[in-house]
Amino acid sequence: MDRSNKPSAIGLGKSLPQPTVSIQDNTVEASLPTGESVTVHLYGATVTSWKANGQEQLFLSQKAHLDGSKPIRGGIPVVFPVFGPPPKDHATSALPQHGFARNSTWEYLGKSSSESADSQGDMTVKLDFGLSHTLLSEEFRKAWPYEFALVYSVTLNKNSLMTALEVRNEGKENFDFQVLMHTYLSVEDISAVRVKNLESKTYIDKTQNATSHTEASNALAITGETDRVYQALDPAVPIIVSSAADDKPLFSITREALTDVVVWNPWIEKAKGMADFAPDEAYKNMICVEAGSVSGWQTLEAGDSWEGAQNIKSRL
Repeated sequence: MDRSNKPSAIGLGKSLPQPTVSIQDNTVEASLPTGESVTVHLYGATVTSWKANGQEQLFLSQKAHLDGSKPIRGGIPVVFPVFGPPPKDHATSALPQHGFARNSTWEYLGKSSSESADSQGDMTVKLDFGLSHTLLSEEFRKAWPYEFALVYSVTLNKNSLMTALEVRNEGKENFDFQVLMHTYLSVEDISAVRVKNLESKTYIDKTQNATSHTEASNALAITGETDRVYQALDPAVPIIVSSAADDKPLFSITREALTDVVVWNPWIEKAKGMADFAPDEAYKNMICVEAGSVSGWQTLEAGDSWEGAQNIKSRL
């Protein structure tokens, strides 16, 4: 599958070290000369590692399945075309929870690099991955028989990681979809972080029978099982994960066309109940802040395309 207007690789010149890309064991890894790196598994196009400032920025379960036998627990799984358990009597109702994108093997479409710098003077490298109806299993094609194409772009620079998803309707029928980037951020201690810029926003609390609430805190603390879908957010306003001790930002997440944000932590009992979550105490070392469009449905008309993105800045 070719990406329209796909940028061609640009040489960086002999005087500058270049980003490197390696492909092995169904994974693609890109590194910058400054030491930052990103690893993407073709199964699910799941980002499983993002290293910046000498540290791993994403949480990956020690029992995550990396052999394609089930979705990868951790990193950044891609949720499409449905978030959560599919509703009854809907076009997605025969699909598994969170859809098929994270359960399918994508193809690597190639890389492109900045000539030397982005606006801050840093090199970037972008990896493109594709998934279409022709690559789906027979089971998934029967469950969701639409002609579509996805292009997922992972762009690494010195201080940030951007993930962008383009959805194309290549058939003659309209289809509805939801999308989410299920990002597991790595933190040293969940009790020592706060999530900011959610105050006064409406959210659905899945731990309280999917009831609707309004966020009262200007710095959300995670003190138990948390599963909230914050709705109708301004994508340009960053969601900040900060240190409770000194208010120092640890992560900043801005979005494009993704107006919902899920905040999730399984806490003690649910972590113990997930066979692929390990160690049991690892809930203390992660928080999911997930950019998406999941509170309703996007309708994509035949021949049209849609794109959404998140940009995570690390300030550790």
